Amino acid sequence: MTAGVVVPKESPVYAALTELVREGRLVFFAGLPGTGKSLMIHQLAHLAHERGRTVHLLQWDVARPVFESSEPGSRYPQVNGVTHGVIRVAAGRWAREAVGRWHANHSGRQHILIGETPFVGHRFVELARPAADGTEPVLAAASTRFVIPIPSREVRRHLEAERERRARRPLHEREKEDAPPQVLRGLWRQFVVAGRNLGVTQASESHEAAGEYDPMIYQRTYARVLSRRHVLVLPLEEILPTASFSAYDFGVPHTDLLPTVDEVRRWIGEVEAAYPDSDVLRRVTDQWYVSQ
Repeated sequence: MTAGVVVPKESPVYAALTELVREGRLVFFAGLPGTGKSLMIHQLAHLAHERGRTVHLLQWDVARPVFESSEPGSRYPQVNGVTHGVIRVAAGRWAREAVGRWHANHSGRQHILIGETPFVGHRFVELARPAADGTEPVLAAASTRFVIPIPSREVRRHLEAERERRARRPLHEREKEDAPPQVLRGLWRQFVVAGRNLGVTQASESHEAAGEYDPMIYQRTYARVLSRRHVLVLPLEEILPTASFSAYDFGVPHTDLLPTVDEVRRWIGEVEAAYPDSDVLRRVTDQWYVSQ
């Protein structure tokens, strides 16, 4: 079952999303799994379509399988549900170039590109980092917004419980691959370490937050990662009525940005050449939060 807009019109979230529809050309939602990114992407896509925008999507979990299922990608399978570092870096490099190409090919204000950029673990983090290439002016433009949904503790607990429920009774194929609650908590502990290494949290804060999600540490860490981008912090204080539909099931026309076979081969080859030492690659992906 699909659904349209479920965010109440009187809510601050609705106001923020409608402003993004008016002003944004590229809108990327950053964050850990289980923080509401997919639902916000779904809602923004529906609002954009209602207002006559042509929707394009860049989604990690849609582009990534193209790399993994390719002939060169088959050398780098997932281990315990974790994407191989070669795939993560290759997909990020492809995404940066693809964003620049999309911007050049869709110059009209009618078009909007909505993206999922997890960043954690080096997933599309190339879009957050400044670089001397043709895509940088696009990513640094005021019309490109990086949105950080910040769920309250209560909303976060609800999202974790909902993911566990959907893992047992999925409404969409992609829900079967969602990280379970124990993985979410493991990612959170890694995230706290990133915040401490970036200097945005104190050691005492890190120790206290290691076992439980903290919205302020979450916000400060992602804001630091995105310090060279136009950022919108989007507090999520309300549990929305989503039990009957999947945020992965879009009820509006859209086009996915996907790599070609040649692009997959090219980028995997470049990453293999750049990182012949797997330990070096592991250190790079572990330090995803460090601007390079």
